[in-house]
This record gives sequence, C-alpha cells and structure tokens, in this order.
Amino acid sequence: MPQVTAETANGPVVFEAPAGKKLVLAIEDEGIDILHRCGGNARCTTCRVEVLSDNVGERNENEQAILSTKGDVTDNMRLSCQVRLSDDIHVRVINQMSVVGLPDPGPRPEE
Repeated sequence: MPQVTAETANGPVVFEAPAGKKLVLAIEDEGIDILHRCGGNARCTTCRVEVLSDNVGERNENEQAILSTKGDVTDNMRLSCQVRLSDDIHVRVINQMSVVGLPDPGPRPEE
C-alpha cells in the first residue's frame, strides 16, 4: 500500500492507503478535514495539494483547465480529487475546513 505523508495545519500525518484510491478520500478517511466543495469534480480547486515528493504526476484535461484559471498555482500542485494513489506521496494540504472556517468540507467525492 502506498504511504501518504500529509503536511497539515496540525503537523504531519503519515498513513497508508490502498493503491487506486483517490487521494482526497484517503486524506479525508484519515481524519484530515480537507475541503472538496465541488464533490470531486475538478471544478473548485479547494482540494488542491502541493506535492512535495518527486512523483507529481500529470494533470488530466479537466484538472489542467481549472487550475489554469488560478493565479497562485505552481507546477507541483494537483487536485487531490484527480489523483489516484499508486506510489508513496508527500503532500501539503492547502485548504482545511478548520482553518478556512467552513461548517463542512463539501459533498464527499465518489470512489
């Protein structure tokens, strides 16, 4: 199983998740309050993460389209709803419900 290291507002969290699982779901299922306001449809960018490891991966067409509309996006940023785990990954969670002050993270993305 891939190991995920997630840098959060409360410090790093290290856990394992099944290969093929969406990164956003792995993070949420570990108890990290990551935002996903559009329900994992690559429309809002609230679930974006900064990939700190070498395996950034390639963005799909929908992900590239929405990220290109944002001014503060770097090459190592991904939408966690569009990333399927295959290898160990180290990320920084950018938007957390507890930090942003929203009452809920948004609709849970589909598996």
